[in-house]
Amino acid sequence: MADTKAENRIFWENEEKKLDERVFHAVWPGGGDALERLGRQGKRCVRDLIERLVDAGTEFYELSRLAGFGMNYPEVEDVPCAGLVTGLGKIHGNWTMVIANDSRVKAGTYFPITLKKHMRAQAIAEQCGLNCVYIADSGGAYLPMQADVFPDDQHFGSMFYNMARMSARGLKQITLSTGGNTAGGAYIVFMACQSVMIDRMSYSFLGGPPLVKAATGEVISAEDLGGARVHTQISGGADHFCKTQDEAVERVREILSMEQPQQLCLNRGPDMPPRLSPVSLYENLPARIHQGINVRVILEAIADNSHFSEYKKLYAMGRGDNIVTGKMRIKGIPVGVIAAHGLGIIFAEAARKATEWIIRCSQEKIPLLFVQSSPGYMVGSESEHMGIGKYGADMVRAVSCAQVPKVQLVIGPDNGAANYGMCGRAYRPHFLFSVMRARTSVMSGRSAAEVLLSIEERKRVSAGRPMNTEEKDAFRRQMVEKYDGEAHPFYCAARLLNDRVLKLYEIRDWLGMAFEVSLLKPIGDPSFGNLRF
Repeated sequence: MADTKAENRIFWENEEKKLDERVFHAVWPGGGDALERLGRQGKRCVRDLIERLVDAGTEFYELSRLAGFGMNYPEVEDVPCAGLVTGLGKIHGNWTMVIANDSRVKAGTYFPITLKKHMRAQAIAEQCGLNCVYIADSGGAYLPMQADVFPDDQHFGSMFYNMARMSARGLKQITLSTGGNTAGGAYIVFMACQSVMIDRMSYSFLGGPPLVKAATGEVISAEDLGGARVHTQISGGADHFCKTQDEAVERVREILSMEQPQQLCLNRGPDMPPRLSPVSLYENLPARIHQGINVRVILEAIADNSHFSEYKKLYAMGRGDNIVTGKMRIKGIPVGVIAAHGLGIIFAEAARKATEWIIRCSQEKIPLLFVQSSPGYMVGSESEHMGIGKYGADMVRAVSCAQVPKVQLVIGPDNGAANYGMCGRAYRPHFLFSVMRARTSVMSGRSAAEVLLSIEERKRVSAGRPMNTEEKDAFRRQMVEKYDGEAHPFYCAARLLNDRVLKLYEIRDWLGMAFEVSLLKPIGDPSFGNLRF
């Protein structure tokens, strides 16, 4: 029996309270004691600095807040917010990527998840053509894990490689140092296009006073070795000397005040709010994850004026309509939509329709929104004979080669190859958002349990120890718990498999931001390589 709308709403409101609890732990590491320590150092909380950095009255869209929980690193269970604040805000009207160390988390040191988050933010900036501001206060690499953060591609050095490459493309790299930056961390200051340091608060050196003493015998203070006066007046390693954090923030804003105004690469219409209230999302998304959804009603709560112009609505009813395609506007921006409908199982006909629509939107240079709630492509002899492998592969090819901005929103099951065809993380969407109903894994816990149980049964029979009913039930429960736990948005967000877990009422605003930022760079011409019709 289907849940009522009231039951759905209560369920998702309670789920979002769990999200609030996790976010609280992410943004307030160490609680009041940590804030008091910052105060004694004369420092503001990093999010306070960011609020002063971005234009007054505008929102800072913080990314990846849940990164770093449950990582089980040596001596460290959680790294709240990965020890790093990243996100998008406007500075003098221009979208800018902000990447800021939170010194409350292990002195801003870099764990593997910190690096992943830092470079995800840089990847967004490079893909969308954004300037970067770094608020640097880091002890460098987390030394107990040096082999996991130092020598490889996508390790510590890649941050500076990215800075150099973006700077060479004309994307400003501005560093505001608000604390100590030692060893590799010093390069955040030295590799910036312009860097700002604060008197008796900012320090930057390749080796700190203890290492200098051990290596050379020289005894020197941090201030005399690499303080703000040294690098702005003697070494030339930094460019701007400030006396306070507030002055330093204003200096960064001044540096970016003469940038050319950003413009979208397509025409934008007026922003018309949906006629259907966002509350309807809470009512129309079933509490049960694998229950089918009416995605058209979901789209009406997101689209301008609740208007969705559907493409091939009547094509192959029952098979082709498990993927809904069409156009709508979000905050005035035209968007092509590929959305899972009903149970979301993708038949050959649905894959063909989706492929065709992706190519059409690419030819028209219209960005794409993938609304994912699909457990996978249809299996079985009938589907194989209908060409599900070929047409599913065509859908994957089209997604891979589409040159337009792509955004994925996961609102339900996100399993198997459907994760690929619907533009999962491996397909480089400009942004990937989930809600609390999202479940991303190779298959559902129930399916995984049955597959793995059959394997385990064969092994036990071969060993002469067949499983009894109790053992089978216990094995199933264990596998369901494992796979469903790893599919949960908290688990995925902790590992940066999404860019933000959204509340349902936030979806429209975040999609509007994502498409606006993604459309700051011109869209190239389409080319679909080895796509075969």
